[in-house]
Amino acid sequence: MTTKTTTRATRSKAAPTRAQRTDSAPKTVEYVAKNSGAVFMLMQSGVTVFDEESGMVREIRYCDRENSIYRDEQSEVSVKTPIIFRMGRLFVTPDKPNLMNYLETHPDNVANGGNKFERVDLEKKAEVSLDNDFLMADAITMVRTKDLEDLMSVALAFGIDTDRPVSEIKHDLMIKAKKSPKVFIESFDNPVVAMKAKIKQAQAFNILSLSEDKVAWFDTGKMIISIPAGQNPTDVFVRYCLTEAASPVVAEIDRQLKS
Repeated sequence: MTTKTTTRATRSKAAPTRAQRTDSAPKTVEYVAKNSGAVFMLMQSGVTVFDEESGMVREIRYCDRENSIYRDEQSEVSVKTPIIFRMGRLFVTPDKPNLMNYLETHPDNVANGGNKFERVDLEKKAEVSLDNDFLMADAITMVRTKDLEDLMSVALAFGIDTDRPVSEIKHDLMIKAKKSPKVFIESFDNPVVAMKAKIKQAQAFNILSLSEDKVAWFDTGKMIISIPAGQNPTDVFVRYCLTEAASPVVAEIDRQLKS
């Protein structure tokens, strides 16, 4: 009696838990097609790959009744099974290892240098999603905590109208932060953004005059630089102001902004 009880206890202890069985069990794998419509059929005619084991280029195809994906190992009467992505997605269940092997080997797989479809890495997808969420949270926090002067500079650089209540400006900045959190965060330390904001402020205070063909001092009309045809005056002037040759010009803009 004691022996049987011990045996049952031992077996019970050794048996995998339900969670362990779930974790170790094969799982359905998802593949997504790139730039596909409602229905996308993967090409199977004349698909060849280099087989490292045999050192030969071999043709592959998927036949659901065959154990191998190599045509030279399949029956002469075997028939290819269509591989169809519906709404850009294909789910491969654990009972179809041959199909998974075919997709993993196919040259159109992104992992093999192709551009037609790829396997969905759920762990990586979750990690990227989490990183994006944290990035967005950081960007939103900056709208709430950054000095008003810094926020105004970024707002000007983004072309946001700053001649409004602060709450409205922050609302527009919040939209920018949510849409492109990485760009928004980096803009606070971006010299191009800072210079663009300074130039827009100088325009608003009638220090600079920007036209299609030149940038000039507003009061004297004296030209600072000419603008090549078809180029954006602000972008051209920003690039100029970030050069060493423009140091006297930038210094004068700063002086007039502070006066």
